[in-house]
Amino acid sequence: MTGDPGADRPVRVVVVGGGTAGWMAAAGLVGLLPRACSVHLIESEEIGIVGVGEATLPHLRLYLERLGIDEAAFMAATDATFKLGIEFRDFARIGDRYIHPFGTYGRPLGSVGFHHYWLRRHAEGAGLPPIGAYSAGVVAAEARRFERPGTDAEDPTTSFGYAYQFDATRFAPFLRRWAEERGASRTEGRVTSVDRDGEDGLIRAVLLADGTRIEGDLFLDCSGFRSLLLGQDLSEPWEDWSHWLPCDRAVAVPSVTPDAPTEPFTRATASEAGWRWRIPLRHRVGNGHVYASAFCSDERATDALLAGLDGAPLAEPRFLRFRAGRRRRSFVGNVVAIGLASGFLEPLESTSIYLVQAAITALVEHFPDTRIAQIDRDGFNRAIDAEYDRIRDFLILHYHATTRDDSPFWNHVRTMTVPDSLAEKMALWRATGQVAHYRHGLFLEPSWIAVYLGQGIVPHGWDPRADRPDQAGLDRALSGLSHAIAERVGRMPGHDAALASIVAGTAA
Repeated sequence: MTGDPGADRPVRVVVVGGGTAGWMAAAGLVGLLPRACSVHLIESEEIGIVGVGEATLPHLRLYLERLGIDEAAFMAATDATFKLGIEFRDFARIGDRYIHPFGTYGRPLGSVGFHHYWLRRHAEGAGLPPIGAYSAGVVAAEARRFERPGTDAEDPTTSFGYAYQFDATRFAPFLRRWAEERGASRTEGRVTSVDRDGEDGLIRAVLLADGTRIEGDLFLDCSGFRSLLLGQDLSEPWEDWSHWLPCDRAVAVPSVTPDAPTEPFTRATASEAGWRWRIPLRHRVGNGHVYASAFCSDERATDALLAGLDGAPLAEPRFLRFRAGRRRRSFVGNVVAIGLASGFLEPLESTSIYLVQAAITALVEHFPDTRIAQIDRDGFNRAIDAEYDRIRDFLILHYHATTRDDSPFWNHVRTMTVPDSLAEKMALWRATGQVAHYRHGLFLEPSWIAVYLGQGIVPHGWDPRADRPDQAGLDRALSGLSHAIAERVGRMPGHDAALASIVAGTAA
């Protein structure tokens, strides 16, 4: 926090827009900065919410823990299931599949990463199983089992994480109740105009359709794709990334849960012009088809989605339109854009809610007093830009790292020029087996390894220190590790049994 620590009153924060972004922000601020600010949220029920962000990353657990929100209560309220990773099908070539887990592969020997030893023996023709056999998260996901990991981070049989798959339409109401109990206030209404100071250009108040005027010091734009404050009123430029991420539409439909064990992972299946998602919840399955309208019609996309359902649809298909990219700055004047008002990156790696959370974290770390300093804006914008840029490159990798040539869409993404930042990462991996490191941003070494190897990019080399162990000893260690992981997973309860235990505990 910068500025005068002796400011004589709390910062008046006005949140424009509800939904997941708005109520996550409101809950985060009243939970983490209860004395530094007051929070007033404005939302209109007639506008509605996007409501399809049903898959998450493990970081959401940290958000709930920091606020002291009980996991079991959250899961019961949102019909949540556990998520150990994302299964990708048909991305590198039709018929391929791999799981991107939340956790590590094996464990390093000295300062040499486990994957270098696997690469060495793979190149030597040792007949190793896929690298996923050395990930407890992958093995448990494939077995449809779940148990919270142990506390020993050095134990490769417990070094996995988990996230949630939940009903997004129930998450915001859950957070609203929590936030209002802790002092957040809410006004039902639609913002129609903005009152800005004639000298410094800062927003002093927003005006609602019924004439209500709500004043504030700091305004959070959580208005979704409309970007009512940052995009419309302040005209902050948009950086368009659709030339790298051409998918610009989605069609979504829920379906009946099949009579089969609930999968503790999200599935992404590549299609001729995009990909389809499948997210299993306790009461239904969420399904969608993300596609590029330049390569596929709405009708064709809908037909492909409905044909791929494994249960009867529960509603009519719903369409969304979007563009990949972000605002050049997310904190301008006294406006902070959070969520879709700041930018959009398709949900291939379940990053939408994470980006909301990252913005809340950055805002708390750079929270101003009633006189906002430029250092607060600059620090926030640097943090958010890094998040978007890292995720952008990771998403592009899923499309570009392919041998598919069966449709114009895949020919386009396979042959397109990628950002220099991604090209450099891929060149480093191909030559040395090293993953480029960065201090800020999502997706660390195990995630890149999962997608590189899962999509067939096997490097030419590896860390030469991995050549030191003799073959027999190394093979015994690798075999022992995979057997230890399989044994631990075999003792885990089924995913459905774990969910039933959570629900029973909440009911009790």
